[in-house]
Amino acid sequence: MRVGPFEIHEPLPELGELHAIAMLRPWIDVGSVGSLTLARLERHYGAKELGGLAKPGNFFDFTRYRPNTRFAEGRREFIMPNSTVNYAKTEEGPDFLFLHLLEPHVFGEDYCEGILDLVKHFNVKRYCRIGGMYDAVPHTRPLLVTGSTYGGQSEQQVGGVTLRQSTYQGPTSITNLINEGLDKENIESMSLMVHLPQYVQLEEDYTGMSRLLEVFCSVYNLPPSLSESRRAKRQYREISMAMENNREVKALITRLEAYYDSQGGTPGVEPPALSPEVESFLREMDQRFTDS
Repeated sequence: MRVGPFEIHEPLPELGELHAIAMLRPWIDVGSVGSLTLARLERHYGAKELGGLAKPGNFFDFTRYRPNTRFAEGRREFIMPNSTVNYAKTEEGPDFLFLHLLEPHVFGEDYCEGILDLVKHFNVKRYCRIGGMYDAVPHTRPLLVTGSTYGGQSEQQVGGVTLRQSTYQGPTSITNLINEGLDKENIESMSLMVHLPQYVQLEEDYTGMSRLLEVFCSVYNLPPSLSESRRAKRQYREISMAMENNREVKALITRLEAYYDSQGGTPGVEPPALSPEVESFLREMDQRFTDS
């Protein structure tokens, strides 16, 4: 069965009220926190495959998203990069669509329209995009999560996070067209972003994943144990140990802690002035991440 550019498996499952949780690579999947969070939720709910793009090559450059091959049970398998959709039924609360999205390289408008077609076809009530971003925050404090809404939605509290109208200006992703389409269809849409320490670059940041899962546990009455991760505690503990003898980084962390504490752990407030040395260090780190 085709829904826009997506091939959906049949027979279709019987789904109740639907919430869609989407992650987007690579734009806002810093530390793979969106991927990790979605994977943990899918394991918890026992999610099943629903479908994916029928011809992903219409949207993706396969010299940038490389196909893979692997051997499984003695046979070679060819794995095509794709945007895929899984679903999960729950005993209480809404059912879910989990969208694993890749940013398109071509025909971005058609790609966004296809995702909107999918959301409308399944009568999704809420669309939530999750991810991570680097920020001037210390790894020694609870990671901040900020939330944005779009269109005419009013400020609201979700899982302890205040959702505010997005006021961001600057470079963005073509997939933000999806939010405009959702607003026209009167479908609730929001974004949850965890702020990760800029001076730490982990391929998989399990503390960021745990922090996002804390929000989901609060919103959907999930067991708090779902957000717990021994690997998360070990990762940041090892970072502290590795930085113990680096006076420059320790001084930076001390200033970031003061900045964080002075605002009560609240983002979006003008921070106290950092020393020229710390500001220079942050700029160097930002340039390193931009070039990597």
